[in-house]
Amino acid sequence: MSMKIEDLNNFTGTEQWYRHSLNRSFLYTDGIQYLAENAGAYWLIDEIALANKFVKSLDDQEFQLWTLTKTGSSATLVCDDGDGNVLFTKPIPFTDFPFDSIKMYVEGDGENRVLLLPSEH
Repeated sequence: MSMKIEDLNNFTGTEQWYRHSLNRSFLYTDGIQYLAENAGAYWLIDEIALANKFVKSLDDQEFQLWTLTKTGSSATLVCDDGDGNVLFTKPIPFTDFPFDSIKMYVEGDGENRVLLLPSEH
């Protein structure tokens, strides 16, 4: 199956929550699960979930805007507070992610956070 970025706009809510195996207080939606499964991007969920567990600058952020931007075969993963204040940046040396860019949100406090697509907000 060939996934298109437009396919992600079909997700407007979630029927099931998925719990991250290494950060048990981190959940994600049907849309994120679809992205991970169809784009081979479970690693992207891992990066965001683990940053939310270990990066102190994210502790008090109840809203996070995550952007993956691909350049050639590498990428940069950036988290900001939604107002353009960068909280976290990580270079990704190699990726075969199928899209040039994607945005995702993390909402909630440190006890329970949810990763979702913008259309699921």
